[in-house]
Amino acid sequence: MVLLHVKRGDESQFLLQAPGSTELEELTVQVTRVYNARLKVQRVCSEMEELAEHGIFLPPNMQGLTDDQIEELKLRDEWGEKCVPSGGSVFKKDDIGRRNGQAPNEKMKEVLKKTIEEARAIISKKQVEAGVCVTMEMVKDALDQLRGAVMIVYPMGLPPYDPIRMEFENKEDLSGTQAGLNVIEESEAQLWWAAKELRRTKKLSDYVGKNEKTKIIAKIQQKLEENDDDSCLNSPWADNTALKRHFHGVKDIKWRPR
Repeated sequence: MVLLHVKRGDESQFLLQAPGSTELEELTVQVTRVYNARLKVQRVCSEMEELAEHGIFLPPNMQGLTDDQIEELKLRDEWGEKCVPSGGSVFKKDDIGRRNGQAPNEKMKEVLKKTIEEARAIISKKQVEAGVCVTMEMVKDALDQLRGAVMIVYPMGLPPYDPIRMEFENKEDLSGTQAGLNVIEESEAQLWWAAKELRRTKKLSDYVGKNEKTKIIAKIQQKLEENDDDSCLNSPWADNTALKRHFHGVKDIKWRPR
């Protein structure tokens, strides 16, 4: 099995194993799915930390409003009345105004926090240092653990607009967010190794050879737009003669006849 150390830019992400005979179409999709699923776990963990501290999401039309404004507009949080945490709630105001402030009690909060910690350990970049490969099954297991913890603490479920429920149902809307920019579309994903694109029409062994003990650093990225490709090719770093001039200290010297 070829060992891939997957990075995005210069940042380590995870280790993944694949036979050299793997079609790169299949491998690119596999790497992208694990990459995106790890992002999903990170997003869910972040929101579950807020859930543990400040309770469920407020209806969109009540978010960011003061108590006086809510009263004046006669708005009501119907889901907040149904979605009560096990063992009752403890009021802890959300200063950002996104959540209803009805936090779980200490025991239930601990259930959420312990599960968050375990899920983060599964997808941690420290797995690279430990030499542990991350599979799609492992990431799904992390999501299942998080879902189970939410069901223990909120047996009545979460409101349909709560981002945690939306993530579990794959209905999340990440448009216009930094989190959305991090996601890579499977059809737009590219893998690169040793400054070469691993083209989807080939096999992994076409690039790394037949040695199944090979280790490579594979970089995942979103396919560049056509104009971006051109601008890259026209960049000074893409010009070999420009690089040579730079390293020989003759950059931008203008030669004139004597």
